[in-house]
Amino acid sequence: MRERLRRSAPVETENDGIIEGRNAVIEALRAGVNLDKIFLQKGEHDGALGHIAASAREKGVVVVEADRRKLDAMSRTHAHQGVIAQAAVRAYASVDEMLAAAQEKGEPPLLVVCDELSDPHNLGAVIRTADAAGAHGVIIPKRRSAGLTAVVAKTSAGAVAHVPVARVPNLPALLKELKAAGIWVFGTAAGGTTSLYRADLKGPAAIVIGSEGEGMGRLVAETCDFTVSIPMFGKINSLNASAAAAVLLYEAVRQRTGG
Repeated sequence: MRERLRRSAPVETENDGIIEGRNAVIEALRAGVNLDKIFLQKGEHDGALGHIAASAREKGVVVVEADRRKLDAMSRTHAHQGVIAQAAVRAYASVDEMLAAAQEKGEPPLLVVCDELSDPHNLGAVIRTADAAGAHGVIIPKRRSAGLTAVVAKTSAGAVAHVPVARVPNLPALLKELKAAGIWVFGTAAGGTTSLYRADLKGPAAIVIGSEGEGMGRLVAETCDFTVSIPMFGKINSLNASAAAAVLLYEAVRQRTGG
């Protein structure tokens, strides 16, 4: 009876979605908690951590190796036992669900693709703007990207509850699939070949936003139909990722509404 009661108890997380310790993470996996990532201590190869890694990968959860210092910094209990999980605030959607939602509304798809945005505040701001602009979804890569953590949810001002977010293993491959489905892919780049106000965003469109420091990766940029530059008139020659997303999304809104 005591064992049954223990297993039926809800998995507890900190306010920021942190779950730490081997038993707690195993229980979260068993209970089907939406997990964004699991961090395992680099160099530890015992059976319990191996079981956690295998179970996580089987459920599609990203597993990342981290050094002891990073785990110590993330830990709230200071007893993480070499493993910390970050809970996702909601389940990830699929790209097909986004396209189906656009079709149901009778609207040309408008998607935002974030190429390795690692800052959760930037991702949260992009999701918030996507909701305001009526975009049908946000797409992120499985690795080297912020996920649907509590920080992202807070920065989005609750928009994560309304905007589907998909996580895919390979962005260039995904962009090729979108193009095959008739969606034009517009990548943002300082040296883009198309000025923002000459880009036709009225039809089915996926807007690609590059990472904070490096912009779009080479393969992602090469897969875009157009690279779009935002006119800059000051002494700073770039906008941050979430601001660039807002500019492009609202140009799409202007064109689509005839404003």
